Amino acid sequence: MSNRLSTSRRDASNISVGADKTLHAGLSRRRFLTWTGVAGALAFTPGLVADAAPIGLSPARGDHLFTLGVASGDPLPDGVVLWTRLAADPVARGGGMGARPVLVEWELAGDEAMRSVVRRGVALATAADGHSVHVDVRGLAPARDYFYRFRADGHVSDVGRTRTAPASGSPLAALTFAWASCQSWGDGYFNAFADMASAAPDVVFHLGDYVYEKGIVGSGRRTSVALPESCAREMMSLDDYRDRYALYKLDPQLQQAHRASPFITVFDDHEVENNWAGPISEDNAPIPEFLLRRAGAMKAWWENTPVRAAQRPRGADVQAYRRFDFGDLARFNVLDTRQYRSDQVNGDNDSPQDAQTADPRRTITGARQEKWILDGLANSGRRWNVLSHQTTIADLARQVDGRRVVSMDGWSGYEASRARILDGARQRGVGNLVSIVGDIHRNVVSDLRSTYTRESPTVGIELAGTSIASGKDGADSDASDKSLKAASPHVRFGNAQRGYVLNRLTRTRWEAEFRVAESIADPRTPLHRRATVTIPDGRARADVST
Repeated sequence: MSNRLSTSRRDASNISVGADKTLHAGLSRRRFLTWTGVAGALAFTPGLVADAAPIGLSPARGDHLFTLGVASGDPLPDGVVLWTRLAADPVARGGGMGARPVLVEWELAGDEAMRSVVRRGVALATAADGHSVHVDVRGLAPARDYFYRFRADGHVSDVGRTRTAPASGSPLAALTFAWASCQSWGDGYFNAFADMASAAPDVVFHLGDYVYEKGIVGSGRRTSVALPESCAREMMSLDDYRDRYALYKLDPQLQQAHRASPFITVFDDHEVENNWAGPISEDNAPIPEFLLRRAGAMKAWWENTPVRAAQRPRGADVQAYRRFDFGDLARFNVLDTRQYRSDQVNGDNDSPQDAQTADPRRTITGARQEKWILDGLANSGRRWNVLSHQTTIADLARQVDGRRVVSMDGWSGYEASRARILDGARQRGVGNLVSIVGDIHRNVVSDLRSTYTRESPTVGIELAGTSIASGKDGADSDASDKSLKAASPHVRFGNAQRGYVLNRLTRTRWEAEFRVAESIADPRTPLHRRATVTIPDGRARADVST
């Protein structure tokens, strides 16, 4: 979403380290070493094509099919998803691929030079799926780095690194992970992704707003890029959404981050439309019309993210919430706070909390997901319990004309829903509860409580990460940062520059490093550490070092 500290729901304006596991090479185009038994792999690779289709003719334009890069995601102890999408002419409608299916060979190895191949197979890229490929590789060793690449029609992709999760419940001493959100292409470069790639964390969470639906005015800050015509208008159709993802995925810094680490990805609002709520659109479009649009948006999201077949949309519906365990150290509950939520109240304007926000009939997660969250927290058995999602749970209050106002789009607009989950977690004895979110285009560290208008216990910590690019450069402390700190005594840290959060998790503490750039007008501007937040094991407390 946009910076909801002051934006109306119905505003239709354009919203505008040190290396841990550095991927030293593998970033240039390479050829596969051997390709044998391809036809046999069609029959013996589970989950891929069952019947061979004719290999597509060479595209009329373009000299390389892997212009949109490669990615991996949703790591399990024994498996990971490998992704690519063929696009000979990426900013042309349909990526310049035409209607013919194309056979795509893939290879997974234990070394970056691809000499120790452990799995290989063939997938079919079809026009019906935007010529995307999702290979769900299983039978892998836990907690291990692997390397992968693709080949199609004589073209070979870059090499990517991925990593499987540790065995379920196994002792795990440490985990490195990052999260990011909100990357409005026209607002600036994706400097944070280059920095993230240099750290090569074990896993990256992308918490939404991977693309933005509004038309891009000119080329924004990227004046050297010629925009396709479809990117000048708001996305409405499946083809529009596909074109926008192609534009974003051409970004070299984003491609670099995807090559370096597996991603766990979930959508927020802008992948469809600003601040949508279930079947309700921002502009109150007829529900059938909006659901048709949502179906196209969700299909494009699936085609362009490294997720499993289980996340493939059925019409407008996607099973997006899911859970990832990393040994006995951490459980990440990835939430969906868009598909099942009640419509925002008070016109979706920043407003005082009232009877509508407290209405127990309203929900931000839906009843089924709410039960899934509480059950997953209660039986976790992990040292750290994480809610990985889109919008802030904490009230980020401001004083406006003598009134205390909060966002109606975040959990502060769904007070009863928030209380059921946080009070439920406390009643179940859930410890080390941490909420990680994006959405608000600023870094904010807050105490996690079920209510902020009266005394209530702190049950955890919320770490809100800033945007990759949305909001342009931002500032170390802008007017909204100052006002929310003044009206929100539970806020421990705030900053409004662009960047991401890099985390090092151990059995004794959670260390979150907020990394920011002074400017994103130049892709060469480096990031630096703005603050480190430490959460000690067993203590719902955030110690901030700046």
